[in-house]
Amino acid sequence: MPHFSVRLDDDLVRRFDAAAASRGGRSRLLRRLMEEAAQASLPEPVAAMPAGRTGKLTLRLGETDLARLEAEAAVLGLSRTQWSVAVIRRRLHRRPQLTPPEAFAFIEVQRELRRIGVNINQIARAMNTAVLEGTVLDLEIAQVAAFADEIRAHLTGLTAAFEGNLAYWSDGT
Repeated sequence: MPHFSVRLDDDLVRRFDAAAASRGGRSRLLRRLMEEAAQASLPEPVAAMPAGRTGKLTLRLGETDLARLEAEAAVLGLSRTQWSVAVIRRRLHRRPQLTPPEAFAFIEVQRELRRIGVNINQIARAMNTAVLEGTVLDLEIAQVAAFADEIRAHLTGLTAAFEGNLAYWSDGT
């Protein structure tokens, strides 16, 4: 026999139970209401969900799969729902799905790259406004080269991080 389950707020449950008490209890009243609804002509279902609304997806997993899902999500510090949504969004949107620590790390890399960019701009401005000769110019050029190397290293790390993130959400590795 099929089983229905609904989530209701406490106030609605209290009021329903009060109404159901004089009608044979919760189950009997629910069955009668469902029978009446099945006999009535119902309006046509809505074709599509309005923009901006969310829908609910319910999954039933076996004990083993659920345990593996919870373990996998825990490794990333996510709930099983957050982990499942990230897998679905990765597949649908083909974009990285960042956990909070990953997002924080990417923000830090972005800050560092900005800091380096500001320093390079200051050096370029100084080189354009001053007449530098000999050792001073060589030092400035060396510093710009060091910054360029640092930027390349950060970008390589950033690329590797994004590729790892995409690979994880794509095939579970």
